[in-house]
Amino acid sequence: MSCDYIALATPGVQQLTPYVPGKPVEELGRELGVRDIVKLASNENPMGPGARVLAALDAVKPELSRYPDGNGFMLKQALAAKLNVQESGLTLGNGSNDVLELIARAYLQPGTEAVFSQYAFAVYPIVTQAVGATAIVTPAKNWGHDLEAMAAAITQNTRVIFIANPNNPTGTWFGVEPWEKFMGSVPEDVLVVLDEAYIEYVGTQGGVLNGLNYLQQFPNLIVTRTFSKAYGLAGLRVGYSVSHPQVANVLNRVRQPFNVDSFALAAATAVLSDTEYLQKSRLVNEQGMAQLIEGFATLGLDYIPSAGNFIVVHFQGDAGPIYRNLLREGVIVRPIANYGMPESLRVSIGLEPENQRFLQALERVL
Repeated sequence: MSCDYIALATPGVQQLTPYVPGKPVEELGRELGVRDIVKLASNENPMGPGARVLAALDAVKPELSRYPDGNGFMLKQALAAKLNVQESGLTLGNGSNDVLELIARAYLQPGTEAVFSQYAFAVYPIVTQAVGATAIVTPAKNWGHDLEAMAAAITQNTRVIFIANPNNPTGTWFGVEPWEKFMGSVPEDVLVVLDEAYIEYVGTQGGVLNGLNYLQQFPNLIVTRTFSKAYGLAGLRVGYSVSHPQVANVLNRVRQPFNVDSFALAAATAVLSDTEYLQKSRLVNEQGMAQLIEGFATLGLDYIPSAGNFIVVHFQGDAGPIYRNLLREGVIVRPIANYGMPESLRVSIGLEPENQRFLQALERVL
């Protein structure tokens, strides 16, 4: 082959490395021949889909030869009613990752900057670099966002600031006072993306703010959310953003017309009204979090307090061997050396027997 097709790619894409998700159960089975596998790597809802979702999926099957509703009318209507927001401010995505990419494509380009924190979600640098913009990474504070440092990093070239609350992978969060001070210092021509992928797990607890409450006050705010976590639809990939209608108008100009499929639209609309499922998801998560924290204390391990459905645990030295030995035990967790945390592992909250299986395997490995 005489042509270098990587060299033909745009400069930003040439320097990218593909996003590496949590190891699939099937892959571990093929590699090591392990059976009876527990996956606690990808922050998924361990409960599985609810009855309303399954019924909604069955209802869609006869229409699979038809394109989905490109505007997502029914889901937008349900979201607007549930969240008390304008339908004109909604943008639907193939997961909230899709919306993050839409924001980058619409508002970032070479010569502009995006600000985000150390230990922040891996998609932020990916979408920034892919469009040729410059990433400004501010040092973390206690594993979380230092909003004062992020505000100080704003320059005349800054167009977008990415902030996750709670943050992935660390689970850290901030409350109302530092947030309001931060937003008051951000110029109105700088878009602030508040990534609330895990907000349903915390509700009104833990001092975590609700970004939707600030949309009227700050028209430069974009709140992104997903159905992949507490709502249990990770396999269907559906997320959304809420913003000023003008911003949504821009995002919908670059959004693909059928980026959310019929199954995802129907399932998301159904689960949005299933308050019992959401409450149970929160309860399972709270109990599982307490179970892991107690287990870490027994094993003498330090961890980062988390407001999400996952927790980061620290070890002495490189956590890579511990991760690989856990795989041999049939337990998949998430190494986070790619986030600059080589001595830690991120563990998703599972069902009680899954959490126990992990803790027992971890004790043997250690």
